[in-house]
Amino acid sequence: MIERASLAAGMGSALGRGWRLLADAVLPPRCLLCGESVAEPAALCARCWSGIDLFAPPWCALCGLPFPYPIAGKAVCGECAATPPAFDRARAVFAYNEKSRPLILAFKHADATHLAGALGRWMGRAGEEVLEKADLLLPVPLHWTRLFARRYNQSALLAYAIRASGGPPVAPDWLLRRRRTRSQGRFGRSARAANVRGAFYLRPGKSVKGMRVVLVDDVMTTGATLEECARVLRRAGAEFVGALTLARALARGT
Repeated sequence: MIERASLAAGMGSALGRGWRLLADAVLPPRCLLCGESVAEPAALCARCWSGIDLFAPPWCALCGLPFPYPIAGKAVCGECAATPPAFDRARAVFAYNEKSRPLILAFKHADATHLAGALGRWMGRAGEEVLEKADLLLPVPLHWTRLFARRYNQSALLAYAIRASGGPPVAPDWLLRRRRTRSQGRFGRSARAANVRGAFYLRPGKSVKGMRVVLVDDVMTTGATLEECARVLRRAGAEFVGALTLARALARGT
């Protein structure tokens, strides 16, 4: 019985590879960013990969900010040492800059939702420390008016993609936004914090007490939005609050 099952599984795998080769021959996989032909689906070409600043250790043990020099142990950056964040740990895949911005904007504003699977897999690998033993993924919510206009919450799509790559379950509507805040892009650090203060709440009847939860968002700039969400979850009794984003702006304090 076991041998028969193994044979069937092998045949299914071979059949899947055959269909994959046929599909690639008819519609060759394209780079997610520039559209050039690539060897694997849902990938970047070598040129685009070389332009993406991927994060890797050593980095701040709390916020994940990469250090420009080798450093031993679980060091903390100066900003986190002076003012520890409300979340326990944050990680991002790559830097948000002129090279990665087109990828983010296409996904966020140009209906390129097909990118979610690949982006979520990258986040799952980069965020292993944050996702370890996590109970839930909580996407940073949009106000209903923005959700209606955009038709999808990019953070929720990323959360479901992380789940599909082996991450914890997603609670898409546990964290809510009570008011429509102004776009953060025009504000400096202190104004960003003021803009989102009191903007989020936990849905009545839902409990995160004693749970390990991870916030999911597309970009972390100053961290004001993630900080405010983390405070809500802390007050609700969460044991651990992580933050996982696709990209991270390196110019902090702006």
